[in-house]
Amino acid sequence: MRFEDALFNWLQIEIVAAARPDDLAAADTRNFFIQILQEDHGLGKVYIALTDETMIHVKYEREGRVKTQMYPRELGEQLLHDINSNPKYN
Repeated sequence: MRFEDALFNWLQIEIVAAARPDDLAAADTRNFFIQILQEDHGLGKVYIALTDETMIHVKYEREGRVKTQMYPRELGEQLLHDINSNPKYN
């Protein structure tokens, strides 16, 4: 899986897992993407550093350096909105 895809997928499921702490599937999926990021792409820590009105700032450590990737908030939160709008998952 490409790094960019793995990081974005982690972001979306991190938002879902944080909003739904009892959702074990979300937690397991988040851990799956963390494993991909660590094992396949050499990341250390990865976390949401800041969420403002329009952007989500993701920080990660790679090769001894801290980097920041920004995503439109609407895209980052889309999976959570999709889950919440489907009665099957509520």
